[in-house]
Amino acid sequence: MAERVSMEALRYAQAVAGTGSFSAAARTCGVTQPALSNGIAKLEERLGARMFERSPRGVRQTPFGQQLLPLIEQATAALDRITAEAGRLNGHGTESIRIGVSPLINPRLVAAAYNAVCAGGTSDLRPRDLVLREANMQELQDALIAGELDIILVPSVVPLPRFAHRIVDSEPVVVVGSHRSGTAPVQVADVASNPIILVPDACGLTTFTRDLFDSHELPVNTYPGEASSYRVLEQWADLGLGTALLPQSKLTVQSTVHRELIDDDHAVEIFYEAVWDPGSPLASGLAELAEQLAAIGA
Repeated sequence: MAERVSMEALRYAQAVAGTGSFSAAARTCGVTQPALSNGIAKLEERLGARMFERSPRGVRQTPFGQQLLPLIEQATAALDRITAEAGRLNGHGTESIRIGVSPLINPRLVAAAYNAVCAGGTSDLRPRDLVLREANMQELQDALIAGELDIILVPSVVPLPRFAHRIVDSEPVVVVGSHRSGTAPVQVADVASNPIILVPDACGLTTFTRDLFDSHELPVNTYPGEASSYRVLEQWADLGLGTALLPQSKLTVQSTVHRELIDDDHAVEIFYEAVWDPGSPLASGLAELAEQLAAIGA
């Protein structure tokens, strides 16, 4: 019997097509890059031709891949619809909306989501219970893909191909350092010269920080240690161990000495997005919920 096509490998191929990178696709799928590369190699062997070509400039689709990828998109979407519909028919998820949130999300956005869901504030969603789950980025993405969450609110730092996205909020990023550093706004390039204290790359803040410096072609001079929380970031920065970047709402003590981070004359902001499955039976209501949150965050 001929070897069957792996749905997992199809999702790997879809992720590579969406991100244009094997490493980024591996992060999106929550697997190691060798595992993803091996899965795609087996898929290409089963299908009889290469779907992607690597070059110094990145990954590009072959003509063969360009023809097959729309079909792969349809196949994975159909499978997700089957899972969602089975849950609906079994009575799962009909009385509640399951929202996943990153620890980085501003609490006022969570409160707005609570009010909208529980009050039935959208025309396509009657009043429902709200089930909140706070977790790191990877856990939230995995739960969304598995159908365990209906929508997630996360910093807009990692692509999720195939899912619907809507920017719903943004806020200024501030620089926390020793109280001797003053309170005047500081340029990104000036911050890069100092050691940057980071937290574990789970909530999205470290990814945002690295991407910010990469976009300015600046090296990230990281402090050799790692803080466990936003409060520890503030404490260590105040001691003079290095500099910390934080969304303004995450200052645990508002009296903490901090400076506005600017790029030329513009404040640097971190953006947050709502992400949901467009094939979900609740998709229209989730899209309306995202629009309401965006209006509140504007």
